[in-house]
Amino acid sequence: METVTVFKEGAKALEEAGGRGFDLCFQCALCTVSCPWNRVRNFMLRRMLREAQFGLVELEDEDWWLCFTCGLCTSRCPRGVPIIDVQRAARHIMVEAGMVPSSLHSAMTSLASLGNPWSQEREKRTDWIEGLGVREFSPEMELLYFPCCTSAYDPRANKIARASAQILKRADVEWGILGMAESCCGESIRKAGNESLFQRLARDNITLLNKRGVKNILVSSPHCYYTFRNEYPEFGGDYKVVHFTQYVLGLIEDKKLKFGKEAKKRVTYHDPCYLGRHSGVYEEPREVLRSIPGVELVEMANCRETSLCCGGGGGRIWMETKKGERFSDLRLAEAMDTGAEVLVTACPYCLLNFEASAMSLKGDRAIEVMDISELVAAAL
Repeated sequence: METVTVFKEGAKALEEAGGRGFDLCFQCALCTVSCPWNRVRNFMLRRMLREAQFGLVELEDEDWWLCFTCGLCTSRCPRGVPIIDVQRAARHIMVEAGMVPSSLHSAMTSLASLGNPWSQEREKRTDWIEGLGVREFSPEMELLYFPCCTSAYDPRANKIARASAQILKRADVEWGILGMAESCCGESIRKAGNESLFQRLARDNITLLNKRGVKNILVSSPHCYYTFRNEYPEFGGDYKVVHFTQYVLGLIEDKKLKFGKEAKKRVTYHDPCYLGRHSGVYEEPREVLRSIPGVELVEMANCRETSLCCGGGGGRIWMETKKGERFSDLRLAEAMDTGAEVLVTACPYCLLNFEASAMSLKGDRAIEVMDISELVAAAL
């Protein structure tokens, strides 16, 4: 890969790309010691921020593409440096220069042409609803369910959407989906630096949502949750957005959802970065799990604010991570240390990464991986 270095007025270029505030950094190194990458390799985040202060961005440096945007660094920075924004700005410059990893380039091309990052035909987006009697959204319905691209297309993540549909039907909720017109929310591609593609997706989605009369959006993905709540208002998209764990807890508390079976499982819960650190949703998923008869909830050593990233955020879900450097392997080991039978999460990215790590274990699988919607549906 060709070396391109931004130096003259480089700091200004980073600011214009959205990376403001990096000049606040006083090199305390808390970000570097907090970054999970340093559990598997040397990753000098402090050095990168220092170089950014002087406008130095070497586009051949793969370190700029490593960040999962998990938020641990920003949560601990004493100066409030928006480190994720700096990473995103540097990536934006690289995207504009055509310096993009091949796997990420494929995802961007698919998003631009098909509305999803998985190179799947738009006509297959609703295959997951087969046999469920799911209807398209109409204005008189209570809410729109937005399953996300991963739950719509991936065979394993399909089970999240199907379990969610079963729960909503059991609770007699009036809801629908956008159908084949649905496109990616664009959160992860924005963090990967393709701002123009994100804005195109956001504006097209907002136009569609407004045309359909959508007011309330229910999501399975924390990434959709974050971007609909925090980023779409910038473009005129103001909706009431709720994550599935929050909504299910409300159904349970209102006695609209009752369990008929015991799960009889010892489970541990993984806090997805974009549901936990980025959005502050920690207790609702745990309350849902505690409400399921027979479930014993045990916590991992790193939970809530210190939860270890699965490795799927920031566009990394579409990029290869070397064996021996996969956070999902480390997290699975932490889950197994609790003695839990099931590792439960509430994010399609986390589910896929943990499932891959579990399947790579030699011999019998020591722990099952489930989305919280699957566990709830199984106990109805």
